[in-house]
Amino acid sequence: MIKVLKDYLPETEAIKEADKQRLAWKAGLPVPEILDVIKIENRQAVVMEYITGDTLGNMMLKDISHAAGYMRIAVKTQIKIHAVKGDGYPLMKDKLASQISSASLPDAASKESLLEKLYMMKYEERLCHGDFHVHNIIMHGKEPYIIDWVDASSGDISADVCRSYLLYSQISTELAKLYINLYCEATETNQDKVLAWASVIAGARLAENVSSENPDRLLRIINGGLKNNR
Repeated sequence: MIKVLKDYLPETEAIKEADKQRLAWKAGLPVPEILDVIKIENRQAVVMEYITGDTLGNMMLKDISHAAGYMRIAVKTQIKIHAVKGDGYPLMKDKLASQISSASLPDAASKESLLEKLYMMKYEERLCHGDFHVHNIIMHGKEPYIIDWVDASSGDISADVCRSYLLYSQISTELAKLYINLYCEATETNQDKVLAWASVIAGARLAENVSSENPDRLLRIINGGLKNNR
């Protein structure tokens, strides 16, 4: 399989992504093995092991009645990631701070409050995927393979779960609730610990300028989180 990157990305982007995925593979996680980093028509490309199968996301869309079963597979897979130490990965805190600093927030005080909250968070650094959802899991038979490691970092697993929760809630409140309930039950994690990250993660998400995301929704999450801290 060859993943061709966008032409506007920095020259080192393919190498960085390949290195992150290679570290995950060496840690024993189910990910496609990296084979090479090349250029195709002057665009960066990552060559990796080809994994046959469909994504959990597509499987869920085809048969929503099995959503809970598919989500359990996703949660079990994410827990495997979080069991790995984040050695060798960039720090999540640095990335979040950079994103929040560049986000289009309504005032400087909100930005400062988010950064202050980020730096106050205490946690044990573990491997976090950074963009974990059912469309980034390929089912090869009964084995789930995790793809798209570009946003992986060393950070708080609760922040990683909160990021996934926000991604799901963008599409479906019910799906988001199913996800966070299953994860927190499986790991005996208090949901408040996860949701404490919501305003910070929403602030960072705002900087991504994703067309499918509603910035007003993110601003409501940010304002709600900051209001509760005052």
